[in-house]
Amino acid sequence: VQADGTDGNCVTFVLHDEDHTLGNSLRYMVMKNPDVEFCGYCITHPSESKINFRIQTRGALPAIEPFRKGLNDLMGVCQHVLNTFEVRLLPEHAQR
Repeated sequence: VQADGTDGNCVTFVLHDEDHTLGNSLRYMVMKNPDVEFCGYCITHPSESKINFRIQTRGALPAIEPFRKGLNDLMGVCQHVLNTFEVRLLPEHAQR
């Protein structure tokens, strides 16, 4: 991850080896934060696997904070889905 921006409230993070799967999910999680004024991403070019992920916050909150929170929240959601899948599927599969 690279971060570009002269102002800590408005930063573009460059995420390498990522695509819409992470970009759209992370954008959704970050936008749930009421201190975020703008969040968006774009794929730089179809032949490159990187995205530019931009966050602009209100007030003095640095953009890195909602970025970190969004990543942590997204990991929590993914862990919940995995746990639910394992609880629902694995006991049935083990009985066979």
